[in-house]
Amino acid sequence: MKIVVGGASSAGRSIVGYLSLGNNDIIVVDTDGQKLDELAKEYDIQPVLGSISYPDIQERIGMKDADMLIAVTDNDEVNLIACQVAYTLFNVPQKIARVDSQYFLNPMWNTLYNEKSLPVDLVITPDVEIGEYILHLISLAGSSSVYPFTDGKVNIFSFVNKLTDSPFSAFSVEHINSKLADLSARIVMIIRGNNRIIGNFSETYLQKNDIIYISCLAEYNMDIMHVFGVDHNPYENVVMFGANSISGYIAANLEKDDNTISCNIVEDNALRAEKLADILNNSTIITGEMMSDVILDESGFNGADVSIALTDKDKDNLLISLLAAKNKETQAMSLVNSKDYNVLANNIRDNIIVDRSVVTISAILRHLRKARIDEAYALGREMGEVWEIRLGEDSSNINKTVKELNLPQTSSVFAILNDDKINYDFNNHKLTADDKLLVYVSAGDIRRIENIFYC
Repeated sequence: MKIVVGGASSAGRSIVGYLSLGNNDIIVVDTDGQKLDELAKEYDIQPVLGSISYPDIQERIGMKDADMLIAVTDNDEVNLIACQVAYTLFNVPQKIARVDSQYFLNPMWNTLYNEKSLPVDLVITPDVEIGEYILHLISLAGSSSVYPFTDGKVNIFSFVNKLTDSPFSAFSVEHINSKLADLSARIVMIIRGNNRIIGNFSETYLQKNDIIYISCLAEYNMDIMHVFGVDHNPYENVVMFGANSISGYIAANLEKDDNTISCNIVEDNALRAEKLADILNNSTIITGEMMSDVILDESGFNGADVSIALTDKDKDNLLISLLAAKNKETQAMSLVNSKDYNVLANNIRDNIIVDRSVVTISAILRHLRKARIDEAYALGREMGEVWEIRLGEDSSNINKTVKELNLPQTSSVFAILNDDKINYDFNNHKLTADDKLLVYVSAGDIRRIENIFYC
């Protein structure tokens, strides 16, 4: 695909970081030459200096041949105008715009986004997407990732198996799954080191430090955590680092959560701190050097249930998480923008990495993929994706069994959803128009799976 990305700041960089893993021709347009140079050194892109909203720039880069425009500059108006120009002058089929302002996001103005007004196929707000992802982690304490499907009725979530004497140690995963049936749950994938285990679990046994992925009805999340001995006490005391739109979004939602006793935000820039304090009611904003012992004590850092580092500097976020890891009662989370820090972040005890590129790209995956997808998530860089695929009346897969779909061995159907029911025992099930499939798609199988479910 030929994809044009407008904006080389954090949002654009995160999108390019994921798109570069595939077979895409990527052009990045920005008015900041230094940001373009930095991006071009890290990824195989064509950098273009200029404003993505200018018709002459779009003409120069061959926008008429583009499959998709992703306008994610820091200016909402530039992004919206860029989509208008791409549609009116160059007939670009897919147009995605980053919009941060609540004035544009107000549901009252939803009718703006159509071919007659503002021709935007998808509006995304990356900082809100990241905030939502972290809120899911907070709501299911003890998890290392949470992916909601079917409007939140079904979850796939993961956690680290820390038990050496687990009651399940003597049983195969296939046997464990038979016991989880009463909770409408199933182990669907295991990450062991650099290996991914899916499919036939008859010869697979759980080991310490396995990352276990569970699919289940959301109402049984806590029951599953209890069964596996995962500490899921609510995160009552929250400390965040970095006063920005992400921490502001999280704090505003936590203020409505009865489980939250305290929410403190540390920021070394007084102007940012004051700006955030004006829009929050029950959160405490602490201004001062983030690494100062005095500031850390004032924030309640040492007694926090969860520490969330959200600054725009990866090094600071990882250092904060390293300090948090010294307290075994504190769950550390850190926002990471660059792939270069992923290995280091993994080496911090129990640290949860929130990869900006992975979360941001998940917001647009269903528009990137050529299948009838209701929801999709990237699990990590080169870790594959999970799609919620609806078949529909015109699907060529109706009346086939899952086996007859001929999926590659490295990908798998996790579950079939129908009428708020989740089905894991589907070997002999004939697919119907109303079925939705949860499908794990490995990074190397994307094109093949698209062809199987092409709509």
